[in-house]
Amino acid sequence: MSLLAEPTTPSRRFHATAVPTLFDLGLSENPFPPLPSVLTAVNVALSQANRYPDFLPEELPRVIADHLGVSPDDVVVGAGATGVAMQVMRALGGGELLSSTPTFDGYPIMAEMAGMTLVPVPLDPAGNQDLPAMRRAVNRSTALIVLCRPHNPTGTVLEAAAVRSFLDAIPRHVPVLLDEAYVEFLDGTDRLDLHALLHRHPNLLVLRTFSKAYGLAGLRIGYCVGRGKLIQRIRDQQLPFGIPTTSVAAVRAAYAATTELRDRVDRINREREILRLSLRACGIDVPRSYANFLYLPGPGVATALRRAGIKAKAYPDGSARIAVGDPTAGRAVHTALANLR
Repeated sequence: MSLLAEPTTPSRRFHATAVPTLFDLGLSENPFPPLPSVLTAVNVALSQANRYPDFLPEELPRVIADHLGVSPDDVVVGAGATGVAMQVMRALGGGELLSSTPTFDGYPIMAEMAGMTLVPVPLDPAGNQDLPAMRRAVNRSTALIVLCRPHNPTGTVLEAAAVRSFLDAIPRHVPVLLDEAYVEFLDGTDRLDLHALLHRHPNLLVLRTFSKAYGLAGLRIGYCVGRGKLIQRIRDQQLPFGIPTTSVAAVRAAYAATTELRDRVDRINREREILRLSLRACGIDVPRSYANFLYLPGPGVATALRRAGIKAKAYPDGSARIAVGDPTAGRAVHTALANLR
C-alpha cells in the first residue's frame, strides 16, 4: 500500500504532501461538455422543473425505441447504465453473477447489494473475456452472465462470431447482460446486429448509456433492451418519478445531433490511438482499445501517473486505466511514463 493510501497519522500529515491533481482521467469520462444543442434543450426543459416527470417513464423509452427500431415495450430506462443494471439484478433475485475479472467496478458492488454471489472469471492472456472458461462456469446457480463489449478496463472487443457462439451455448433460462456502454466508439462493421440477437436469444439484455460518447454522465441516462417476460420483470423494478424530464430533452437533442456526435467520437478515437502508439514506443505494452480509455499494464504505471498529478483508475498489480481524448492530458501521460520501461 502506498503512503498516500494509508490512514494519515499526525507524523505522516507533517511529512507527506499530497500531489495535486492536474488531470482527472479515472472515470472514463468524455473530456468534452455536452453538445451545444443538447445544452439548449436541457435548459429549456429546466424551465418546467417545478413539474413532476412521468410517474413511470413512457416518453423516454419511446424516443429510444424509435431511434433503435424496436418496440417501446422492449426498452427499460434508468439512472445511467449502472441504475438499469441494478434493476436487472433486483429483478433476478439472488443466485450467482458470472463476470470477467477485472471488470467494471459497479458489478461487484451491485451484486452484493442485490444479494448475488459474484463468480469472477479471469481474462485470457490477451486481455479478452475468456468465453470458454465462462461457459464452463455456468451452473444451476447462475442467475446472470455479464459480457462487456468493448471490455472495461482493457478496451478489447470480442469477435462478433464468438459472441454469437457463446450466446448459442448458454441455456435460455440464464439471462445474459451485454454491456455496450462504449458501443458508439466502435466502427459500424464491429457492431453487433441488435435486432438479430434479440430475436434469436430471448434471454439477452443489451445495456447502453448516454454517459460516455454522448458526454451526459452527470444526467444519469441509461437503458436496457430486451424482449418478452424478461424485460417486463426489469420494468417492474422501475422507480416512480425516477426519470427527469431533462433526460427526454437531452436524448431527443442528442439523437438529432448525429453528425456532431460522430465528429467528437472520431476525435477521441484519434487522440486515443496517438497516445497508445506513443506509449508503445516507450515500451509499454498498451493493448488496442475500442473505447474512450486505455489500459496501461503495470507494474509502476499507476504510481508514476499519481506522482505526476494524473488521477487514473489503479489496479492491484500497478496497472492503470485512463480516459482519453484531451491532447494536453495525453501529453502529460506520455511525459509521466516515457522513462518507466
